[in-house]
Amino acid sequence: MTKGRITRVIYFMKKTVFIICAFFLVAVISSFNAPTYKMAKLKYNGGGDWYGDRTALPNLIKFCNDNLKTNFQQEDEVVEAGSAEIFNYPFIFMTGHGNVIFSDQDVRNLRKYLTGGGFLHIDDNYGLDQFIRPQMKKVFPELDFVELPLNHPIYHQKFPFPNGLPKIHEHDGKRPQGFGLIYKGRLVCFYTYECDLGNGWEDYGTYANDTQENRVKALKMGANMIQYVLTQ
Repeated sequence: MTKGRITRVIYFMKKTVFIICAFFLVAVISSFNAPTYKMAKLKYNGGGDWYGDRTALPNLIKFCNDNLKTNFQQEDEVVEAGSAEIFNYPFIFMTGHGNVIFSDQDVRNLRKYLTGGGFLHIDDNYGLDQFIRPQMKKVFPELDFVELPLNHPIYHQKFPFPNGLPKIHEHDGKRPQGFGLIYKGRLVCFYTYECDLGNGWEDYGTYANDTQENRVKALKMGANMIQYVLTQ
């Protein structure tokens, strides 16, 4: 082999090694930036509008990634109550105004998810209360929703809420309340009532009576929930 050919072979070998190393470096950097967690909205049967608050979770995700330095996938997903896919999400959001029906499969799946470390946030978008309470009773017959005290850790994460839930939208003049299902000492489901927390996460201007102040309060309370879920 001539000296010139040897030089060319060495050159191409070096170039190949460089390309391989470059691809490896890109893969390593990408793995560091890959989303660690995902959020999902719960799809349920019964005719209720499970699909409400369309922009809520993407905005909450961005707020948490910016302020808590979490690494959530930027877009939310949809998961059915009875699907095995539910175990891919540490945090599930449920909202609506109307009817909810959990099948036997939904009940078994939700219970397994929640007792196994999952977390469900139910946000009454006004009108959900009469439907969701009996359905969650099917999931946890032995438990009742209890109002969380103002000193509960969920109100005292990065953003302090010494008076509990913020009031985002007014409906019946009632105070906002945060209820919980507590299984073996762990809060597995947080139910926000007369608050409209999810509405506050939506794009500013979605509702006629929106204010930036209320929107920030809603996002901060949502971030507290996420921090609580990921650290409890």
